[in-house]
Amino acid sequence: MTRSHLIIVPLLFIFLQETAAQEKKWTLEDCINYAVANNLGLKRQMLQTETAEANFLKSKMDVLPSLNAGSDARIGFGRSVDPVTNLITFKQNISNSYSINTNFQLFSGFTALNSISAYKFMLKAGVEAEKINRNMLIVDILGQYYQVLYARGLEDASKLQLELSEKQLYRIVKMVGTGKEALSKQYEMESRVSADRLDYTIAHNSASQALTTMKQMLQLDPGTDFDIAVPEMNSALISDQIYKPDSIYRIASGVLPRLKAVEYELRAYEKQISAAKGAVVPSLSVGGGIYTGYYRVISEGSGEQESFSTQLKNNNSQAVYLSLNIPLFNNYSTGRNIKMARIRRSDAELRLEQEKNNLYTEIENACLEYNRGRDEFLAAQSNLEFNNRSFAAVEKKFETGLVDVTDYSAAKTTLFRAETEALRTRLQITIRKLTLGFYTTGEYENIIFNK
Repeated sequence: MTRSHLIIVPLLFIFLQETAAQEKKWTLEDCINYAVANNLGLKRQMLQTETAEANFLKSKMDVLPSLNAGSDARIGFGRSVDPVTNLITFKQNISNSYSINTNFQLFSGFTALNSISAYKFMLKAGVEAEKINRNMLIVDILGQYYQVLYARGLEDASKLQLELSEKQLYRIVKMVGTGKEALSKQYEMESRVSADRLDYTIAHNSASQALTTMKQMLQLDPGTDFDIAVPEMNSALISDQIYKPDSIYRIASGVLPRLKAVEYELRAYEKQISAAKGAVVPSLSVGGGIYTGYYRVISEGSGEQESFSTQLKNNNSQAVYLSLNIPLFNNYSTGRNIKMARIRRSDAELRLEQEKNNLYTEIENACLEYNRGRDEFLAAQSNLEFNNRSFAAVEKKFETGLVDVTDYSAAKTTLFRAETEALRTRLQITIRKLTLGFYTTGEYENIIFNK
């Protein structure tokens, strides 16, 4: 291999890599994976879950004994108490004390245990809320992805219409030049081409806008090249299965995070009521401490004094105590806490019932829309087949002069509408099928990636 080959081959390899990176098109799976990993709103929700986890850990640590160490130093001037003789002295002195103490709550109305349970359920609710936000993000990405596909389909159909018109215009111009067609027919066809070019321009701009919206939803950098991969949509499998709301709801009510989150919150609020009630009963705690200190007179004529280590040893003292706290009046704070916990529980019960009603309504509408959409899809496919044959016949008649430009344009417009309806119903039935699959699994990823 020559020196020039040694230089050209690596450069060619790098060029091919850069070209492949620029031409990379994003599949639906790519879009979802990127959004889940980088969406700022979802990251904020994950931080809230971490906060709930920290609160749960703190509630468990609260049942452990506390252990604290302390020390203080002071210089006395004027009148003070000599800790060695317990007599009043006016000599300047310095004192230094040390202490280690511990405290353990023996009984507090099971407040700590109920608080642990409450924070545990709040953590579980936070995990489910994270799933809810993830699913909502995927729904938005899914909807916009298919919106781009629909806009691209309209753009392709408009382009095909324009190409058909340009082909006929080219043929008519040739025939006008040979005197076989009137010039007025050329003008009519030029008008048709101009209208089709306008429709294509509008469709192209709509597709570009839909793609830009998708890019913004993914929160990509403004200068990033972005395009989606168009999947094969003609292989949509349509079964004769009739979806029933009751059977789907029974499954959905047990797997969907939107219900689980409220159920966990409800259980947390029930534990919070028990924890708040624990504050009305007496509490018992035990504790102990070790204390020592150092004292030295620093004014003139103080004489010989004991050393620092000796004083720490001689001044050492220990204490153990048992504390009973009986709540008699606390400005209604305990009563308020109990009432607020009960209100939160009642609100969670209402939200759960409301969420169940909303879920059943959504499932019922989804079943009806899928069943209707299936019929529309089959009808649209059949209509497209008939219009393809009809347009082919009209096109032949137009080329032989049996129909005018108006009839040809009408047939082409009818074919365009049939194509767009077939595309719309195909995308619609795909999304509705994914929606029904979500209701029975609780997660979109498994349905989309394994479909």
